[in-house]
Amino acid sequence: MLIRRGPDIKASEITPKEIYLSRRHLLGGMAGAGLIAGLGGKADAAPLTAGKSAFSTDEAPTSLKDITSYNNFYEFGTDKSEPARNAHRLTTSPWTVKVDGMVAKPTTFALEDLLKPAKLEERIYRMRCVEGWSMVIPWVGFPLADLLARVEPLGSAKYVAFETALRPEEMTGVGGFFKVLDWPYREGLRLDEALHPLTLLAVGLYGETLPNQNGAPLRLVVPWKYGFKGIKSIVRITLTDKEPQTSWNMQAPQEYGFYSNVNPDVDHPRWSQATERRIGEGGLFAKRRPTLPFNGYADQVAGLYAGMDLRKFY
Repeated sequence: MLIRRGPDIKASEITPKEIYLSRRHLLGGMAGAGLIAGLGGKADAAPLTAGKSAFSTDEAPTSLKDITSYNNFYEFGTDKSEPARNAHRLTTSPWTVKVDGMVAKPTTFALEDLLKPAKLEERIYRMRCVEGWSMVIPWVGFPLADLLARVEPLGSAKYVAFETALRPEEMTGVGGFFKVLDWPYREGLRLDEALHPLTLLAVGLYGETLPNQNGAPLRLVVPWKYGFKGIKSIVRITLTDKEPQTSWNMQAPQEYGFYSNVNPDVDHPRWSQATERRIGEGGLFAKRRPTLPFNGYADQVAGLYAGMDLRKFY
């Protein structure tokens, strides 16, 4: 079984023991005062309060070291190791998220107000990068649908657009002569994708607040899509009736489509997507594993694309 409906495997049984002995456990239940204090922009990660989720894989999580040291976050550098070195410059408190567009109740939320009513869950998701590597990450977050319900999308809304913070004084990768992307970073989903119960707004991983290099203080997680769809450090969410522009599609439309569903049958122009290597399983010489359609979440999400040509709408 790829997705557990009633998980009974303890985190301590599938996660490296030394991590769980040295870090505080998830406590279960609703987010409370400890959560809000933990997201105050401190340098050290703070424990989060989160309940168990039925949407976790049975696979063992990738080590915390690999998750936090091998990252794509071009605002802090294009090399996989640069975000871990540079992202500490990002100030994550205070933080606001503007939710606007085709909604009945447009609101600019302070992060603490956004999170006070949230029921956090730990969800262990498979994550797949378009470049051919994958991880299994124990995210802590809440469904994007819960936030959208608070602003009441209009019937005319069809898409959800996202925007990352743009702070050249803190983000070492956005200035200079060599401009990798047209900043700020933008992403988007169809509204039904955004409302799907697997779609998560993450505020932590491994039971503690989200490190900056992983997208603090708030990032998107869509586990059946390639990782670049998981926009980091979100400051704006806009509902619209038009397909939003997305950063990598704007940069290289022949390589990166709007949908970006994990599809082993559609190759990237410069490499195959049929196999992947799991970070932490032997490095470059690790045995490659077959890529699963929709990253293994086909039973849950394939119906969203019924009748669509997924080679055309890649």
